[in-house]
Parts: sequence; C-alpha cells; structure tokens
Amino acid sequence: MPTRSQATPADAVPASWVEHAPRSLRPWLRLARLDRPIGTWLLFWPCIFGLILGAAADERRFLDWRDLYYVALFGIGSLVMRGAGCTFNDIVDRDIDAKVARTSGRPIPSGAITTRQAVLFLIVQCLVGLGILIQFNLFAVALGASSLLLVAAYPFMKRITWWPQAWLGLTFNWGALLGFAAQTGRLDVGVGMLYAGLIFWTLGYDTIYAHQDKDDDELIGVKSTARLFGRDSRKWILRFYAIAFTLILAAGFTEHTGWPFAFVMLAAGAHLLWQVKRLDVDNADNCLGVFRSNRETGALIALALLLASWLG
Repeated sequence: MPTRSQATPADAVPASWVEHAPRSLRPWLRLARLDRPIGTWLLFWPCIFGLILGAAADERRFLDWRDLYYVALFGIGSLVMRGAGCTFNDIVDRDIDAKVARTSGRPIPSGAITTRQAVLFLIVQCLVGLGILIQFNLFAVALGASSLLLVAAYPFMKRITWWPQAWLGLTFNWGALLGFAAQTGRLDVGVGMLYAGLIFWTLGYDTIYAHQDKDDDELIGVKSTARLFGRDSRKWILRFYAIAFTLILAAGFTEHTGWPFAFVMLAAGAHLLWQVKRLDVDNADNCLGVFRSNRETGALIALALLLASWLG
C-alpha cells in the first residue's frame, strides 16, 4: 500500500505522461506542473502575441530565423518559469494546500518533497530562466527581471484581495510586453492595449478555474473572483471577455495588422462566447474543461496575428 508521500495527488492528471515516469521523478514533475500543460500554454501564447505584434510594429513579416529562435526561447522559458512560479506558489501555499481536498496530495503538503528541496528546485529553474532571458536585448532583460516582483507577490493576493485573478493577469501576460520588447527594444501604445486586453482575458478564464475550489476557499478564507461574483460569474466573465476582445482587436489595428487579423479574431471571439454559454459554475469538471479550452483561444489569436503578418 502506498505511503502518503507516494500516493497519487487528488488533482493529478491520470492520462498524463508523468504517471508513466519513474516513481522517484513524479513528485518533481508534478511540482513543476508538467502533468498539466495548460498553464504553460497560457504563459506561452502572450509571448507569441508580443513577438508577432512587435514584428508588425517594425513593419516586417514575422517568422524569419530570428523569430523562430525567439519562439523556441519563449517556449522553453514558458515551461521553466511556469514551473518556477508553481513551485514558489506551492511553497508559500503549503499550509493552505494541505487543507484543500484537491491539493492536499501535492508534493509539498504530502511530504513527497520537503520545503528545502523545493526551494533548491526553484533556484535551479530560475537560473535556467535567467539563461534564456539574457539572450534578449538589455531593455527586454530589464523588463523581464522586473516581472519577478509580480510573481513574488501573487501567492499572497488571495489572502488580501477578492481580485487575485487580476494580479494573475498582470503576471501571466507579462510575456506580451517581453516579446514585443525583444523584437523592438521598446514598448508602445499598441502593446499596452494588448497587455490590458490579455489581463481581462485572464480575469475571465481564471474566474472559471477558481470555481473548482470555491467551497474549500470559503471554508479556509481564501478570496477569489469566483466567490465574489458567485452565480453572477457568467455575466462578469462575458464582460471581461468582451473587453479583452475589443482591446486585443484595437492593439492589432494600432500596429496596422489589417483586416485579415480582424477576420480570424472573430473566430476567437466566437470561441469566448462558446465558453460562456457552455460554462456551469456548479460543475467542477465542466469548469476545468472550459478553462482548458483557452489553449485554443490563444491559438486563434496567434493565428489572427500571424495571417495579418503574412497577408497584410
């Protein structure tokens, strides 16, 4: 019979490749959330949006050799820094996670990994992230380093505000600014609107995600927009998505992406509407499925920007 430290966490992904990895590696892979890639996708897509919009701002087509190199760097960086963020979050939240049924079996609260080991793992991941960051220009390096302030503050937001999802939006979409800066060495109004739009996108999808834990969160006093909005959540999510769609569209037109961008963005907008229609805030499995579908939302936005770059 497995010990508590060996048992599969309640929120583990059964079909994940992590479940077939060597037993000794599984806690580390779970700590980095390699069994649930949706978070990496949601960190990666804003970087790609920023890269493509930056190419548009410089009035050139996206996808030359440098662009491909940057895509690879951001892909690896998203994987590593998402893992670092989750590791830091789990270190800070280890006592809260132990009180929530869905998270009590995670590596730190279950005892599979000690807090000291997790800190060392966090340092290694951050060093890899730094190695990637210094491949960019100095402005982008400084911009990327400044995001650590947001990352460090995020785990504490749910203790002090009903809007931790807004802080996550500030944090998770920093890659849009970084991607643009990597291309251009500057920021402008267009990428500012993109960043603002993506914050509202995150407000929508993370409110959906937070509905999975709302009952446990209420018991232990953790705040979220899911608890704040309650049964009005669908209305609020629709508003957030409408603002996100408008700002992202405006960002594209500001950088002269043209009508191909708007045409494909309609598909992204339709997908957001589908999410709101399908959402059942009282069904945890439904919330998780709708949340995960934002990988496709990001792909549609990236496709819109890419087609505009090629056809504009």
